[in-house]
Amino acid sequence: MKDQIQQVKAALEEARSGLNNLIANEEALERVAQAANLMIASLKNGGKVMSCGNGGSLCDAMHFAEELSGRFRQDRPAIAAMSLADPSHMSCVANDFGYEYVFSRFLEAVGKEGDVLLAITTSGTSKNVVKAAQVAKARGVRVVALTGKSGTPICELADVAIVTPAGRFADRVQELHIKLIHTMIELIEAGLAESTESKEKENA
Repeated sequence: MKDQIQQVKAALEEARSGLNNLIANEEALERVAQAANLMIASLKNGGKVMSCGNGGSLCDAMHFAEELSGRFRQDRPAIAAMSLADPSHMSCVANDFGYEYVFSRFLEAVGKEGDVLLAITTSGTSKNVVKAAQVAKARGVRVVALTGKSGTPICELADVAIVTPAGRFADRVQELHIKLIHTMIELIEAGLAESTESKEKENA
């Protein structure tokens, strides 16, 4: 039991170290705000936010979208967000075209100029996420990358690249990603609420 408690403590301390490093990284924090502002601008202009990723990052992409279209911390109008995660679409495209195209094909169907794509890949090299970002750029969709490594293909394609190096393994990167996802949702809600309040004052 003592050894296990020490293992738990070591894991939490490693996670805390990653978070502390992120808090101290002013550039990364600025990019989180930039990403949220891109999304707020899109939503104000009738656009939508899409998200994609693999494995745990797909779960994060889905979580991001449902917190916006559903509910985060408070009641407010639904926000136009969707994850590119329909299982029948993914199995169809993977079978007919290859797994590399599961997100880009979906984006071709629903992405429009002025939308924003949140592309999540801890490695920064996931072929299907990179392909989605390439198609997004070609269609006038802005790209926010959430990744764990700088200088990667997804960073080169992104309008805003948020890099959260946090340790030896992808799970530590993902732990920071979900924190930033919640933070972006909070910023988006605040930005849209501020816009609604301004309009109400103008019409009063």
